Amino acid sequence: MERDRGVYRDRSGRRNGSGGGSGGGYYDSRERNYSDNREREYDYGGGAGGGRWSERTEPPPLPPPPPLPPRDRHLGNERRSSSYHDGGGGNWVGSTDRREQGYNSNNKRARGPQQPPSSSVFNRLSSSSAPLVVVDTVASETQRGRNSDELPPSPPDFTELPPVRRPRKDHAPSKLESGEKLNPVRRPDAGGRSSIRTAKIRVNHFPVKFNPENIIRHYDIDVKPDTLPNGKPMKITKSNLAMIRNKLFIDNPTEFPLEMTAYDGEKNVFSAVSLPTGKFKVEFSESEDMKVRSYTFSIKLVNELKLRKLKDYLTGNSFSIARDILQGMDIVMKENPSRKMIPVGRGFHSAECSPEYELGNGITASGGFQHSLKPTMQGLSMCLDYSVVAFRKRLPVIDFLIEHIPGFRLSDFRRYSRDVEKALRGLKVTVTHRRTSQKYAIAGMTTESTRELSFTIEDPENNVEPQCVRLVDYFQEKYDRDIKYKDIPCLDVGKNKRKNYVPMEFCVLVEGQIYPKENLDRDAAVILKKLSLAPPKEREKNIAKMVHARDGPCGGVVTRNFGIEINRTMTSVDGRVIGPPELKLTAPNGKPVKVTVNQENCQWNLMGKGVVAGRSMDRWALIDFSLADRFRLNTDQFVSKLISRCRSLGIYAEKPTVYQSAKMNVLSNGDDLRQLLESVSSRNKLQLIVCVMTRKDPGYKNLKWISETQIGVVTQCCLSSHANQARDQYLANLALKINAKLGGSNVELLHSLPYFDGEDHVMFIGADVNHPGSRNTSSPSIAAVVATVNWPAANRYAARVRPQDHRMEMIINFGEMCLELVESYARRNRVKPGKIVIFRDGVSEGQFDMVLNEELLDIKKSFVTIDYFPTITLIVAQKRHQTRLFPENPRDGGRSGNVPPGTVVDTKIVHPFEFDFYLCSHFGSLGTSKPTHYHVLFDEHGFSSDEMQKLIYSMCFTFARCTKPVSLVPPVYYADLVAYRGRLYYEAMMEGGLPLNSGTSCSSSLASSSSLSSCSFDEKFYKLHVDLLNMMFFI
Repeated sequence: MERDRGVYRDRSGRRNGSGGGSGGGYYDSRERNYSDNREREYDYGGGAGGGRWSERTEPPPLPPPPPLPPRDRHLGNERRSSSYHDGGGGNWVGSTDRREQGYNSNNKRARGPQQPPSSSVFNRLSSSSAPLVVVDTVASETQRGRNSDELPPSPPDFTELPPVRRPRKDHAPSKLESGEKLNPVRRPDAGGRSSIRTAKIRVNHFPVKFNPENIIRHYDIDVKPDTLPNGKPMKITKSNLAMIRNKLFIDNPTEFPLEMTAYDGEKNVFSAVSLPTGKFKVEFSESEDMKVRSYTFSIKLVNELKLRKLKDYLTGNSFSIARDILQGMDIVMKENPSRKMIPVGRGFHSAECSPEYELGNGITASGGFQHSLKPTMQGLSMCLDYSVVAFRKRLPVIDFLIEHIPGFRLSDFRRYSRDVEKALRGLKVTVTHRRTSQKYAIAGMTTESTRELSFTIEDPENNVEPQCVRLVDYFQEKYDRDIKYKDIPCLDVGKNKRKNYVPMEFCVLVEGQIYPKENLDRDAAVILKKLSLAPPKEREKNIAKMVHARDGPCGGVVTRNFGIEINRTMTSVDGRVIGPPELKLTAPNGKPVKVTVNQENCQWNLMGKGVVAGRSMDRWALIDFSLADRFRLNTDQFVSKLISRCRSLGIYAEKPTVYQSAKMNVLSNGDDLRQLLESVSSRNKLQLIVCVMTRKDPGYKNLKWISETQIGVVTQCCLSSHANQARDQYLANLALKINAKLGGSNVELLHSLPYFDGEDHVMFIGADVNHPGSRNTSSPSIAAVVATVNWPAANRYAARVRPQDHRMEMIINFGEMCLELVESYARRNRVKPGKIVIFRDGVSEGQFDMVLNEELLDIKKSFVTIDYFPTITLIVAQKRHQTRLFPENPRDGGRSGNVPPGTVVDTKIVHPFEFDFYLCSHFGSLGTSKPTHYHVLFDEHGFSSDEMQKLIYSMCFTFARCTKPVSLVPPVYYADLVAYRGRLYYEAMMEGGLPLNSGTSCSSSLASSSSLSSCSFDEKFYKLHVDLLNMMFFI
């Protein structure tokens, strides 16, 4: 790379503007994932992060390389290098850690020419060829080191530009060029080599053997009643569907061998043998005292799954994933636990209650597992992980109420009726006054006591006059049951607005009903947390127990009847530990100082050091919501100590320009809160409002929504109890968050980010979608996109958030939001980024096609509209997987027994030929660390495994509010926080109403819930205030 007149010429000969700058970042949310120490909570804490570019010179040129062997170019991402090729699976000589190579920090590896993105790549996006784009070469004054009144350098002479490189004649057109469907990029080499040490690791992947000549038959089933009650359509419950299927198969074992089939509980049956097709009659009764109903069971062959196709995919002879075969085999492996355990989501849990799992108040914890099948380098593997959930115990309803509600007494039932209603509504029960396995959902309670209830019995044939019968008499005559508790209400277990009263003493809670962990009391929450946070050795033991259990996926005879065998020994792999990057802070005199992190946990401390770039905090307000509360804020002490701690970190702070006291109930009233914030912010052009609360309050969401979308000022919340203690570490965390929110930089990498080396401006983008809860059927999903706004530090982010259709995973405005962020970057840096790296969160393997062929295409289409053609790399980051890593030798783990930060696994348990790897970037102090699974889908930069892994690991040290590396690459982490913030906006809108000046029919206080729901999809209610568009308000 040569430099002339302030313009860099990159490896392809293109000319690019130089870059520089620094920045900061933040964090804000409220859930905590203990297994990987990933915190999501109210914004009551802090941390640091950053990155830096330094100029480097070229090493002496290397001799020309030998010809490259043929490589897969199905994405058109040709990779050339001036390094010698070692012939070993695509590895490049010199890809180990630079300290081991003996490189000086001011030198960099020579890179061979790289083909620039041809305009033909976008032929299917634009009918005309892309014009020659000259990147803005005017750098900022700070980058050039000149005064602001100096003239910029002369524009480049086009005659100096080298000719555009054309593809070789034998170069096949890329998938984008030809308009073909994209597939994930293939692995560029045989895996990384860079490490400071290696470690033997056991992984909870269990090899699966199968006969490739076998065929699994896939049948579609349809069950319908022969007669409809009252002539209305009747939905058959899952439990009844399973019983109808079992009855048909048990009654006809020759034609329908039960142990040779697997059922998904709805429409699909998989069989190891051929089954008869057609329609079959099944006589079935839900209970002994109910009339037998006749059903028609229809079965139709829809597919024959030939396992040879899966074998070809695993061995690389086919690149089309046999997803239908994997789904069929997955159902087969779930058949045994589904018969003997309690299904919970995608997992299974034991119905037995162990004394050590007792949580009190009628609640118990239950150990279980989740498992899935994965195609890996070693073949097909079953990945199984241990999990714990809280269940309501299987108890008679009255016994449950006595255990669950403190002080509950039947003699004083009316006093506790509201608590009873809250505890029971929606739960499922079985009844004991008759023999039936039918389950009923509790719709509510009667207002009258049992002795007062009566109802009318009608003869269906109208032969007898309707009679009014007391419920007490009916149970005595019909079931020979004397009701003991006549002075308490009955449960209503009817459905479709039909009443069905059953005395509580005859109702028993169904087993396996989850109890929300957020509703547990403190003692129960501690016990559940301890059980969930099993240390590595204990978790490994629990996993082994589940694998060997008779009721687990390896038990029973069903899998063996399908010719499937599972090795019950964990997979042993060779892991590598990547060395941590060196960091930069400042000394008390303000000069930069190099920081080397702790070797075990990779943390660093701020004792005697300051942030890289502190922002002045001279126009801020303090709102004290602790007025008239016993936890009243000691204002003078808090302000004095906060200012002192900020200054010690290099953040200049003055006393607040505005002080206002208020009560906590103001947070719950949107109009009052808006007036308070407007009155405070109108007195000065405030940078920040510090809000001190006495407790975590639901009004927090109102505060964030109003301040960030309507007022246009960032807020920092803290609790008065912590503020009054004013501990040094707490104040340091608070100061770091404040500095990041104001645009400062807390910590940066000492050297430039790996691979890019500061040659061209690079933007990192993160994207995520937040979905509503499982029981919510109408509220919008929230899409969020964040992107860096500075280079080469690449540690400050801007964000965009949009609502979209309910539970839609595809980001429908992805291109629009990315274009906004690129244009914002260009306004700030006077140049568009020439390279973009996108990290996508929250998608499974089955959604990769959607990300590649819909979202990526949307982004490129948006860029074409402004004649902008950056090179792009797209990576999916996954945390919702079951893979766990266990050090074989205790010396290879830390004091917690977990693998150390920087541990990478990219062989044996990864995809057979696609570019993926597992990286544990954080120190696991609690429970068992969960690595992040990174899967590269698209790559126009030609990353090697080492380069990609080192880049992501280095970025994990730039999270703005932590003095340690985080478990997930920051762009994705921030996108998750912004999406969650959008969810808070929605909740504030629905609970508190819209602002009166919103100018819509929804703004009336009398607006109906349906109109509010409609307005919740309107983007303008999520649109950030213009003053916050480029600020990290979400930290």
